[in-house]
Amino acid sequence: MSALKIGYARVSTNEQDLTAQRNGLEVLGVSADRIYVDHGLTGTTRARPGLREALAACRSGNTLVVTKLDRLARSVPDARDIIAELTAGGVHLQLGGSVHDPTDPVGRLLFNVLAMVAEFEADLIRARTREGMAVAKAKGRLRGKKPKLTPRQEAHLVSLARAGEHTTLELAELFNVGRSTVYRAIQRAGGLHLTAVTEG
Repeated sequence: MSALKIGYARVSTNEQDLTAQRNGLEVLGVSADRIYVDHGLTGTTRARPGLREALAACRSGNTLVVTKLDRLARSVPDARDIIAELTAGGVHLQLGGSVHDPTDPVGRLLFNVLAMVAEFEADLIRARTREGMAVAKAKGRLRGKKPKLTPRQEAHLVSLARAGEHTTLELAELFNVGRSTVYRAIQRAGGLHLTAVTEG
């Protein structure tokens, strides 16, 4: 039986498109019906159905093909687990135009170096995201969810609740909010027991 090329493609979110990766894999010699994919899963998530199917489809002498290493793994431990599985199965790994033999010491070394680079890049992205959020928060751009009631509206709601003439459902409909918002407003007011307000 001739050696086959098995392709794997992954995107981190359901909104991203796999077309570029699919096209890239076909250019690298992978048949469209031998491409396995994962949608909405990060490279650090080991439980990827598409990857499991791709690895299961590989036989000794076959080649697992990915356009870039970060599509396959974005952490060194994960990359090592995958390379160990490929080595045990006698499967080669092709990253873009380069084919690596995981049983070869030089190929194994190169793969580990590339895995460390991928993990480093992932860490940088996470660090930049955290820094960006910190800057935005410092500038007042991240203030959490906007309250559903203005302070004036909340004070009015509480005064009506204290009067005891409206049920929580009526208050919710009156202020166009959910009952949970009514309960929270009453609790924040302090000293007003929910039992004093008719459920309705």
